[in-house]
Amino acid sequence: MDEALLEAFRSTTYHVCIDTVNWATLRIDLPLPVALAGVVGMHSWAFITAWNPQARRRPPAENLAAQRELLAALQAQPGTVVLPAIGVGSSGWSEPSLFAIGPDVVTLDQLARVHKQLAYVHGEAAGAALLRVLD
Repeated sequence: MDEALLEAFRSTTYHVCIDTVNWATLRIDLPLPVALAGVVGMHSWAFITAWNPQARRRPPAENLAAQRELLAALQAQPGTVVLPAIGVGSSGWSEPSLFAIGPDVVTLDQLARVHKQLAYVHGEAAGAALLRVLD
């Protein structure tokens, strides 16, 4: 991944919908916000999307179909909870995303690769949000 794209991931603001009124905002290398940490508990988590594989735009209908597939795959994981989310870049772009509580990194890596994602954000419990760059 080139330096400009890496910086785009690092400067993105990652928003998670906790309930119908409350949102939490994640930033890479910072701990989870307190409100979201209370939802996550001691579980692993990830902020992931199926939109725009390889960081290349594609038609909205294709993005939506892929996102539905990713959601179904996450919901099929035992004990996984999925919350709506959205990533917003510093230049104003945005991508609908999912915040998954429970899946392990092996599962997340596999799903990210299936959907041709270059990276996703993940962490453990209330720890720091880490950028996981895939090969």
